[in-house]
Amino acid sequence: MPYLLLCIGCFFLFLSAVGLFYPTTTTLDLLSIQALFEYRSAPLNHAAIVLSLLGGMPFSLFLTTLLCIYQTWIKNYKSLIFITLSVSGSITIGWLLKWSIDRPRPLEIYHLVQSYGASFPSAHSLYAATLASLVMLLLQQRRYRTPVILVSTLWFIIMGISRIYAGVHYPTDVLAGWGIGLIWTSLLWLWLYQSNFNNNFFRSKI
Repeated sequence: MPYLLLCIGCFFLFLSAVGLFYPTTTTLDLLSIQALFEYRSAPLNHAAIVLSLLGGMPFSLFLTTLLCIYQTWIKNYKSLIFITLSVSGSITIGWLLKWSIDRPRPLEIYHLVQSYGASFPSAHSLYAATLASLVMLLLQQRRYRTPVILVSTLWFIIMGISRIYAGVHYPTDVLAGWGIGLIWTSLLWLWLYQSNFNNNFFRSKI
């Protein structure tokens, strides 16, 4: 599972990098926003606004806190560290890239919701991919892992599409957010759970 997520994340990030630096793809970025803008409707607008609230940093940190409290309660400290580093690392990487690349957002005429910071990468997509991938990895050995994977995948895909529909991100911003979230969480999982050094370290603490 972590290697599959890592490969998918690399593919998304590659596509976003191509789209960011090639003028032809930049045109497709804008055409995508224009196409979704023309087919807006009241129910879809409401859904995009709700997803904007659910996918932001405050609600993501709220969910992370609940997960961390549960892991502390069951004394699963390795998972606690994994969750904490996944989310905090994703937030840090995402905002550092926003600051360094400083890509302008689409024109305000397309904006359905309020937005902050630069456009690349999409923070909402990054948080959604991070939370989805860490849930998939933590529950990959459970017997109900299939519905968990399906729901988690739908969550981060719908979140990303909603940001394009809301007119605050280009498709390449969303692909970058997905890619970074999947790559970071997968690499962190491999380091914490499949590294001999870390396995020995945690066993020595038990």
